[in-house]
Amino acid sequence: MKPETDSDHAALQGRWAIVKAELAGEAMPRLVAEKTEIELSAGTYVVRFDGQIADRGTYLLGATRVHRGLTLIGVEGPNAGRTIPAIYQLVGDRLRVCYGIDGQAPDSFVTTPESSLYLVTYRRKTP
Repeated sequence: MKPETDSDHAALQGRWAIVKAELAGEAMPRLVAEKTEIELSAGTYVVRFDGQIADRGTYLLGATRVHRGLTLIGVEGPNAGRTIPAIYQLVGDRLRVCYGIDGQAPDSFVTTPESSLYLVTYRRKTP
């Protein structure tokens, strides 16, 4: 996997709405998903729920042997002080991210009841 580039950063920037999500194999309720979005911009992230900031921090891009990597560093909110490794795939206006909530980097885009993985598919929001 090649290292991240400025174009990788640029491609991820923007506001992303959740299409679907699951935590440890359990689907996120549709009404919660519809009210949640993430904004990525210049190395920072903001998660909003129903328009209110719920979580904020910084992110770094990298790569694993197979996938592109994303690491969130929480600054404010429930993830303050936490480092959450993730892998991602970006195709067109769809972004799929698998977060290792337990601090362990995921190696696939699959969750199970035994895992501490949060898998989210986002759709880019129009400006």
